[in-house]
Amino acid sequence: MLQELHIESLGVIEQLDLVLGAGLTALTGETGAGKTLLVEAISLLVGGRADATMVRPGAAEARVEGRFVVGDDEYVVARVVPADGRSRAYVNGRLATVGNLAELGARFVDLHGQHSHQSLLSAAEQRDALDRYCRTDLVPLRAARARLTELDAALAALGGDSKSRARELDLLRFQAAELRAAAIASSQEDADLDAELDELAGAVEYRELGRVAVDALSDEGGAGDSIAAAVRALAGRAPFAELESRLRGLGAEVQDVAADLRRRAEDIEEDPERLDAVRGRLQLLRDLRRKYGDSLAEVIGFHDEVEHRLAELEGYEGRVADLERERQAAAAGERTAAASVGRARRAGAGALADEVQHHLRELAMPHATVAVTVGEHDPGDEVSFLLAANPGSPLLPLARVASGGELARTMLALRLVLTEAPDTLVFDEVDAGIGGSAAVAVGRNLAALGARHQVLVVTHLAQVAALAHTHVVVSKRVLAGATLTTAARIDGQDRVDEVARMLSGDEAADSARRHAADLLGDRAKRASG
Repeated sequence: MLQELHIESLGVIEQLDLVLGAGLTALTGETGAGKTLLVEAISLLVGGRADATMVRPGAAEARVEGRFVVGDDEYVVARVVPADGRSRAYVNGRLATVGNLAELGARFVDLHGQHSHQSLLSAAEQRDALDRYCRTDLVPLRAARARLTELDAALAALGGDSKSRARELDLLRFQAAELRAAAIASSQEDADLDAELDELAGAVEYRELGRVAVDALSDEGGAGDSIAAAVRALAGRAPFAELESRLRGLGAEVQDVAADLRRRAEDIEEDPERLDAVRGRLQLLRDLRRKYGDSLAEVIGFHDEVEHRLAELEGYEGRVADLERERQAAAAGERTAAASVGRARRAGAGALADEVQHHLRELAMPHATVAVTVGEHDPGDEVSFLLAANPGSPLLPLARVASGGELARTMLALRLVLTEAPDTLVFDEVDAGIGGSAAVAVGRNLAALGARHQVLVVTHLAQVAALAHTHVVVSKRVLAGATLTTAARIDGQDRVDEVARMLSGDEAADSARRHAADLLGDRAKRASG
C-alpha cells in the first residue's frame, strides 16, 4: 500500500505531501487543478516514462518519493527528473535502475487509465490471470516439460548425429589406446625417471666422486685418522670426558659413512641400454603432457574422462533406446497435462468473459462485448482478453482500446472479478462520459474493490467521490504570477462543500449542499450497516 507521497517541482506542483490510507480514496478538484499530476507522480515511482517537460519552470529537477508497505516490508522509492539529463531512481536510499522500479511497481501498483502502465495489458499477465481465475493446476505440465528438457539434454549429450558421433568415437579410441599403451605408473613417474636419468648419464663421474670421498674419510691421514688422534689426545682427561665420548661416536659414524659411500659408488654402473630407455620414456611422457595435460596427474585424469565417455558412446544404442522410451512416456505425459490445462483454460475463459461483461454493463457500457480467447493447440498458452465497446465494433485486444475511459472501466471490471492484484490500484478517467445511475454503479464497484485493495481514483463525479472512504481535494492558486497546486484530505463540512461543487459547480447553492449531504449520508449508512 502507498502510505505517503511527496512531490517537488512537478508541473504546477511546487511541493506536496500526502498521507494515504486503505480503501477507496477519491481525488477531486477543478479541471486543470493538477489531479492527473498525482497519477503521473505515482507512475514515475513505478518505472513510468520520465520527461523533462514535467519539471516545474525555473526548477532544476522534479522529485517524487513514495513509501510503500507490503506485508512486513517497507520500501521508500524515489525518482528524480532533471530539467536536463536522464532521470535517476532510488530504492531505500540506494541507486537503482528504472527497470528495478518497474519490477517493484508490478508488485505494488496497477495504473488504469490514459497512462498505460496496466499489467493486465500484457499477454503473459492475461494468461496468468485466467489461470488464477480457473485455479488451473500447472504443476503436472511444468514437471512434464522439465522432464522432457532433461531427457533431450541427455540425448544431445550422447553425441548428436551419427556422423559426429562416429568422428568422436574414432578420436576417443585413438586417445584411449595411446594412454593405455603408455601405462603411466603414477603421477610422479616423470620425476622418478628424471632422477634415474641423472644417475645413468653421470655414472662414471659419480663413481669417481664416491671413491674420492671414501679416500678422504678412510685413507691414512684422512678424517678417520684425524679423529682418532684427537681421541688419543683427550683420553683420560677429565675436563674433556664428554667431548672425548662425542669424538669416539663421530669416529664410528665416519667409518659407517665411508662404508655406505663405498657400496653406493660400487652400485652405480654404466648402462647405455637403460639410459636410452629412460630417455625414450621421458620423451613419451612429455608428449602426453603436451597433448593431454600440464602434469601427469592431469593426463591421468584426462584418461579417466576418455574411458568414461568412450564407454558411454560405445553403449550408445542401448542408452538411446532407453532414453527414447523414457522420452516417449514423458511426451505422452506432457500431452495429457497440456490437454488438462487447455480444457481448464477454455472452460474458464467463457465464464470470466461473462462476469467481466456483466460488470461493464453496470459501468455505463451497456453494449460492451468481452471475450477471452485461448489458443487452439494445447495447453492454450495464447490467451487474449478482447473488447468491443460499442455495437458493430470488432473485438480488439485491450491494448488497442482507444478510449482511456473505456479501458479504465474494463480494467475495473476485470479487477472486480479477479481476486489477485497489487495492493494499490489507481484509476484515471474511469468515469469519463458517464453520469446518473451509471456513476453510482461505478462508485459502488470502486468502493467494493476498496474493501480488498487500496484504490485511488481521479474523478469528476460526485456520486463516486461520495462513496470514497477518503476524499482528497486538489486545488490550485496563482501567487505572484505563478500557479501552485496543493492537495489535502477533507472531511465534514469541507467534504459536503466539495461534493456540492461537483454536483452543481456552486457549493453555495442550498440544493446542491442538501444533495451532497444526502449522498454522503447514504455512504455513511452503508458503511455502518
